[in-house]
Amino acid sequence: MDALLLMLLCGAGYVIAYHTYGRFLARKIFRLNPDAPVPSREFQDGVDYVPSRKEVIFGHHFTSIAGTGPIVGPAIGIIWGWLPALLWVTLGCILMGAVHDFGTLVISLRNEGKSISEIAARYINPRVRLIFFLIVFLALLIIIAIFGVVIATVFKLYPECILAIWLQIPIAVLLGWAIYKRNAPLTFSTFLAVTAMYVTVALGAWLEGFWKSRFGHGVFAFLDAWPIPSTGTWTIILLIYCWFASTLPVTTLLQPRDYINAWQLFLIMMLLGLSVPAAALRYDNFHLSAPAYLPRFADVPPLLPMMFVTIACGAISGFHSLVASGTSPKQISRETDAQFIGYGSMLVEGMLAVLVIICIAAGLGIGTGGLAGRAAWDQFYTGWMEGRGLGNNLQPVVIGASNMLAALGIPAVLGAAIMGVFVSSFAGTTMDTAVRIQRYVIGELAADFKLPRLANRWTATTLAVLTAAAVAFINTSGGRISFGADAKGALRLWPLFGTVNQLMAALALLVVTMYLKRKGGWKFLIAAVPCLIMLTLTGWAMILNEISYFRQQNWLLCGLGGAVFLLACWMTIETLVLFLKGSTAPLQEQEKE
Repeated sequence: MDALLLMLLCGAGYVIAYHTYGRFLARKIFRLNPDAPVPSREFQDGVDYVPSRKEVIFGHHFTSIAGTGPIVGPAIGIIWGWLPALLWVTLGCILMGAVHDFGTLVISLRNEGKSISEIAARYINPRVRLIFFLIVFLALLIIIAIFGVVIATVFKLYPECILAIWLQIPIAVLLGWAIYKRNAPLTFSTFLAVTAMYVTVALGAWLEGFWKSRFGHGVFAFLDAWPIPSTGTWTIILLIYCWFASTLPVTTLLQPRDYINAWQLFLIMMLLGLSVPAAALRYDNFHLSAPAYLPRFADVPPLLPMMFVTIACGAISGFHSLVASGTSPKQISRETDAQFIGYGSMLVEGMLAVLVIICIAAGLGIGTGGLAGRAAWDQFYTGWMEGRGLGNNLQPVVIGASNMLAALGIPAVLGAAIMGVFVSSFAGTTMDTAVRIQRYVIGELAADFKLPRLANRWTATTLAVLTAAAVAFINTSGGRISFGADAKGALRLWPLFGTVNQLMAALALLVVTMYLKRKGGWKFLIAAVPCLIMLTLTGWAMILNEISYFRQQNWLLCGLGGAVFLLACWMTIETLVLFLKGSTAPLQEQEKE
């Protein structure tokens, strides 16, 4: 019953926060105006700027920011115990992450839907723009490559989900066509699309089982015989898909696919939510068997500050600022929708992280591999993530969730397929959205440097995909740079990504702080306090990482991490000087309220 009580308390906390603190931010701090002009209507082009229904945008925005972050992050961060992880994804989400997302979305809406890097130049100075762009470009490189490898790894671990993932594409295209070209009813179209998606999940699970029983191997086992490992092959295919997803009009594939995946998430969350009381009634050993707090052991780094850069999505994540100032503000049709989309989606992501923590802390203890209780948890948490493969980080979630879903009568094979599709789908939405945002970043830089050929969407997308592929296949072991065929190079950059991602969150909050400072009064403290906390924790973590990279003689990570840290210090100092001078007016007054 302790797991059930935990879920109910956290869920109630998020609902109360939305209707109190979220409403306070919308009405008193940002003063949202339903009649204010928005970029989607002012610059409507049918490709990127498209006014859309808030329910559809919520789905697109939420699945883009979530990805596998609220799954992998808590799955790693629970190594310090479920209590620190839970406190961070509840309090951090309500007071920091949702403020970060909401604030970035609003100021982008009021500045032509521009990226956070462009907005930094307007509210701080032009120099910080290039600094922010460099940090964003590096972070997106790693994000695209990492999530490509995440999906490829899930395909290898759970091949029964592959068919459903690829069949989502025609389902999404048909949904977009029905809604925008035929003006079909949204509710009915959604029902058909989501039903079709789950039919493909069941079909994929059945086909994989049938194929193994008939031929002794899986449907896609032939990829293992290729010169390139299957993870490398899938990563290449996924990057090619992302090229098309980024260049097509947003309503053709990206938005409807994200919308379908949002409903997938809602249904998964509903099933997991129902499975908690069902498991509590069915299993005597369903309780929080993982330790509430576990002191440092083996090679695990200190909780403070490392947990705060390990668990990002679900609490606060810099990548969210890129979506909130990238694709979403170009589609919002009314300014007042920003609370629902910006603040609300972050709270739902926090709840997803809570359910993931319950899956590991309680669901895993139901039993796996002949072990149960604390012993089941211990077999996965023997050391830090760098000593474990990605599959080992994902398996506790999938196994724990499958155990809980079994209490609802869902077979373990189907439960694993559902979770495999879930993880892959969300990694895919982050990956293709990140490619689109990287295209915006390259395009904005190219326009400023008078390189029009590089600014068009096809060339910019090609550059985004090729550079991400280079990162995916890079090998940094021993500080030497080479290229391998397994596409796992991006995972070696994961420790750097964690700190860079949270650094982006701190810098985005810095921009929001300067925006609110210009409004006068005390409003800027809403963003300034979280900004100061994140700058301190992230800077501390980056210094610890730099020391570790130096001792390992990993000069690539040491150089990249050091460069990002110095750039962040430079931007922070520039902002602090401007703040203390009291000169807070933007250089170009273009905001719309």
